[in-house]
Amino acid sequence: MRFIDEATVHVSAGAGGNGCIAFRREAHVPRGGPSGGDGGGGGSVIVMADGQLHSLRDYKYKQHYKAQRGEDGRGRDQHGKGAEDIILPVPVGTVVYDADTDELLEDLCEPGQKLQVVVGGVGGLGNKNFATPWNQAPRQQTDGTPGTARRIRLELKSIADVGIIGLPSVGKSTLISVISSARPKIAEYPFTTLTPNLGVVYLDSERELVVADVPGLIEGAADGAGLGHQFLRHIERSGVLVHVVEFAPWVVERDPITDFDIINSELAKHSEVVAEKPQIVVMNKCDITEVKEALPIWKEAFQQRGVQLHTISAVSREGIPEFLEAVWQLKQNSSSGNL
Repeated sequence: MRFIDEATVHVSAGAGGNGCIAFRREAHVPRGGPSGGDGGGGGSVIVMADGQLHSLRDYKYKQHYKAQRGEDGRGRDQHGKGAEDIILPVPVGTVVYDADTDELLEDLCEPGQKLQVVVGGVGGLGNKNFATPWNQAPRQQTDGTPGTARRIRLELKSIADVGIIGLPSVGKSTLISVISSARPKIAEYPFTTLTPNLGVVYLDSERELVVADVPGLIEGAADGAGLGHQFLRHIERSGVLVHVVEFAPWVVERDPITDFDIINSELAKHSEVVAEKPQIVVMNKCDITEVKEALPIWKEAFQQRGVQLHTISAVSREGIPEFLEAVWQLKQNSSSGNL
C-alpha cells in the first residue's frame, strides 16, 4: 500500500431545495390558504481529523466529492428534508489549504477536529411565508441557493516530538526499532525507508516521546535528489531533531563531520525554521572495534563545532538510556524556551 501525504480534491456542497407553491383544498376547510413548505438545506462538506488514519491514500484516487441537494418543499406545510453532510476523514496532523489561493484554512492537529470547507445552500421559502392580510393566496416562492465549491489541498505533517534525520543507511530505522515499538524495514542498502515511520518511546511510566524517522537525505535533496526531501514536512512540527551520523572506516570518501554538514545544508535550503531546530547528534554502531577506537577523534571534532556527540550501540543498547534522557531534556528545554 502506497503512503500518500499530499492530495488535491474538489469539493462541492449541495444546493438548497426549492420552496413550494401549494394551497389547502380539504373537505370541511373552507379557508385553507397557502400550504407550500420550505426547501431543505443542501449538504456541506466537512474535513475531520481521524486518529486511526495514517495516510491520504483515499484522496489520491478519488478526487471529487459532492454533497446532495436538499429536498424541495411540498404541500400541506411539509418542509423538504435537509441533505446530510459529507465527512472526509483525514489523519491527525493534516493541514488544509485552498488549492487556488494557497490560503491556510486549518491545521487539524487534534483527533475529532473538524473544518467545514464548503457550505450547503439554504432552502427556498414556500408560499405560506408570503401570506399577508391583503394577499391571502400568494403565488410566490423562492428557490434554494446554490452550495459553494472549491479545490482544497491536503498535506499530512506527522505530529512527533522528535524527528530522526541523517544520510541513508546510517542506522535511523535501526534506532527507532530499538527505542520504540515501530518495526520499519531494515536492510543494508540506501533508501530502505520509503515512508516516514512513527514510534512511541516510553522513558518511564510518566514520560513518553513520539519519534518520526524520515527517509534518508542526500546531497542535493532540496533540489529534488533522492527521497528525503519529499518527507521533510514530517519533521516540521518536531521540537527536537536527532541527527544520526556514522563512522564507516571502510568508506573512505565519507566521514561524520562531512555528513553532518551535508544534512544541515539541505535542511537550511528546505526551511530556516527546520534548520534552526535544536539537534542532538548521535553516532551508532559504537560496539564495532574500529568505531570505538576512533570515538575520541570524532568527539573532539564535534566539540570544536560546539556539538556534543552522543554514542550508542543499537545492538548492545549501550548508551541508549543516557541518550534518551538527553533527548528528553533537550525537548523540555526547547518547549520552555530555555535554549
